[in-house]
Amino acid sequence: MQLTIIAVGRMKQGPEKTQIEIYLKRCPWPVKIIEVEEKRPIKGAERLSREGDLILKAIPDNACVIALDERGKPLRSEEFANLIRDYQDNGIAHLVFLIGGADGYAAPIKKRADRLLSLGQMTWPHMMVRAMLTEQLYRASCILSGHPYHKD
Repeated sequence: MQLTIIAVGRMKQGPEKTQIEIYLKRCPWPVKIIEVEEKRPIKGAERLSREGDLILKAIPDNACVIALDERGKPLRSEEFANLIRDYQDNGIAHLVFLIGGADGYAAPIKKRADRLLSLGQMTWPHMMVRAMLTEQLYRASCILSGHPYHKD
């Protein structure tokens, strides 16, 4: 199964990027990160709409889409691992995770998403969300393979 993370904004050098690279190397699934960015100085609804267009264009055809959203359903790590296993067992070839911009998602993104997933009720910087997601992907692979990395 191919995994893709589509994120608004560009990752810069720093500890978050280093951590992401570590988890991606450990992850048994191929994970591609696609960054989209609106460079024009627009704000509000126009920016939200433009970011939405960029995200929609980046989603591969026939992909199953999970949008990370504060209003989504939170899952324990074991539930997240089982969700990925279920998608894989049901023949989903491409699973896409979305990380929106500072203002969230335009309505068409939420409509396109197959699931909204929350990483918790706290607000996190977008670059930290990338690191947290890649860690959870690695953790899910460990849970599914019986590796002792995950402690419950």
